[in-house]
Amino acid sequence: MTVRIGCYSAFWGDSASAASQLVKKERKNLDYLIADYLSEVTMGILARRRNHKSSTEKSKLRGAGEGGYIAEFITLVLKHLLPDLVKNNIKVITNAGGLDPLACKQAIENTIKESGIEDGKLIVAAITGDDILNYNEEFKQKGEVYEFTHIIGNDQDSDDFPSEKKKVISFNAYLGAIPIAMALDSGANIVITGRCVDSALVLGPLIHEFKWDPHKDWDKLASGSLAGHIIECGCQATGGNFTDWEKSAFSEHGGWTNIGYPIVECFENGEFYVTKPKETGGLVTTATVGEQMLYEILDPGSYILPDVVLDIRNVKLKQIEKNKVLVTGAKGRPPTEYLKVSGIYLDGYKMTGSLLIGGIDAWKKASVVGVSIITKTNMMLNQLGLGTFRNVNVEPLGAEHTYGPHARAHDTREVVLNLTVHHDNPQALRLFGMELAPAATCMAPGITGGGSGRPHPSPCLVHFSCLVSKGVVIAYLTAGNDAEIKTIKFEGPTDNDSIIPPSLFKNFDIEMESIESNVSASGGTIKVPLIRLAWGRSGDKGDTCNIGIIAREQKYYLFLKKTLTEEEVKYYMAHLCKGVVKRYELPGCNGLNFVLTKSLGGGGLSTLNTDRQGKTYAQMLLSYELDVPSNWFSKL
Repeated sequence: MTVRIGCYSAFWGDSASAASQLVKKERKNLDYLIADYLSEVTMGILARRRNHKSSTEKSKLRGAGEGGYIAEFITLVLKHLLPDLVKNNIKVITNAGGLDPLACKQAIENTIKESGIEDGKLIVAAITGDDILNYNEEFKQKGEVYEFTHIIGNDQDSDDFPSEKKKVISFNAYLGAIPIAMALDSGANIVITGRCVDSALVLGPLIHEFKWDPHKDWDKLASGSLAGHIIECGCQATGGNFTDWEKSAFSEHGGWTNIGYPIVECFENGEFYVTKPKETGGLVTTATVGEQMLYEILDPGSYILPDVVLDIRNVKLKQIEKNKVLVTGAKGRPPTEYLKVSGIYLDGYKMTGSLLIGGIDAWKKASVVGVSIITKTNMMLNQLGLGTFRNVNVEPLGAEHTYGPHARAHDTREVVLNLTVHHDNPQALRLFGMELAPAATCMAPGITGGGSGRPHPSPCLVHFSCLVSKGVVIAYLTAGNDAEIKTIKFEGPTDNDSIIPPSLFKNFDIEMESIESNVSASGGTIKVPLIRLAWGRSGDKGDTCNIGIIAREQKYYLFLKKTLTEEEVKYYMAHLCKGVVKRYELPGCNGLNFVLTKSLGGGGLSTLNTDRQGKTYAQMLLSYELDVPSNWFSKL
């Protein structure tokens, strides 16, 4: 028996054509269709709009329902695919419920009724209980809330917690897969959740289908979670965001214009294939799957989830056939007694303005213009008694600004100047917005507008993570028209020591000696960028960024283990990483994972950086040059 699960959405805003591709092409071959809409940024947007909704109707979130769910899931996806879902018996699981899964459930049921589908043909279930904002202070008083410090790093690398003066507008616990499995057990065809771990969207149906014991089948739960992790970001497993991008862009069947969305074919023993629909673009290889496996993780030996602690260090990837990869070797340990909580609070306002600056010395002109506008506005703010900006960021984009001291393109003749400012008073930001345009006549030549008009201030949201005891969080299941709401408590064994992974067996000395002899015998070394030796993928966890590196060959992995050290990566990324760099090894896939704390300017919601989520960091590190044996690349 196999269970086939396809994912069509990596985030709120993914392609509107994706769900239709999977349903139309796979038809009866697809058992489940899942969609991940939520991220730290999305939760912040929903929370901000909920916070303002009571004051003005204009604050209603475009694309969101009255209760803060993702209405586009219904209007752009479900409404058009309902007949196919019913005909092919494809079940749907998504976290599109956002901050109000019950409202989303009601809207779906209304849509089903309007479509003329027979009553009782589709049962919709909603899972709630993740939103614990109203219990925040109560839990704190009871001592059930704990600071979340990353496994790596130290106390200085923990998140910025809100002071008593800051208003917390979102406080959501990450629920697991058991409530989803119970919803399916109750007969649900469509399951709507709020904040849950992304991988639970896949693990839930696997527990339901294979009858895995959620309290002891740790390796199977780990493998199911890994399957969810690999496909929850959509095409990032099938050639999207891939280092060797041309292979994906110009692949057969349309390349990126028809890129295939991922499917996992899962077996009862926990092993699974990663593939995509036939006659679609993109590609599924050990490299595309491996990059995604390392995406947005911290310690690969201790990926902490509500249902299991996942260890992917010895996971092996094997190309079975074209566009089909076998994944084996995931290990699991009992979960901890805590749930991670995603919190968001308001901290003033921020604004970004842009100007295009052209001509000779564009980078120099842009840098001086940026500093001049900031300085002039600060002088005016002081005169008005408003105080200067709390923080500013001047980014001359187009001159490799993000590369810091490693930039090579300062002689460019075209730059987009991005200026981002942070202040407690929105009026101060409006004054800044007014001072952008005058730069075109009183500062450097070659300035034209950014094209989007005068910018507007927006609330600055800050994300923070913490832990709560599982015993105080209760999930609730509401299925169909059943008036009974099922209460789901977190039960089963826990082990806080599970966060400490077992030691890896290390015996690479002989191989390293062989490489060193090869270097000596080859007549020396040559410098090559890291991209010649490895693939890379980067992503965010709050203010922390990870850079996953996978060697293209095992001999490169052995070489990189010795040469690509924490110290070297810290040196190269020092202009961005203000915390520490920790390296983890994944010998199963010839991988190294670098975790950089304090590297995103506060995190995706609050940062003033253009790259809010570290998406460019891996590509940046892949430019780093290393001395390698000259005979490795004789064609250079």
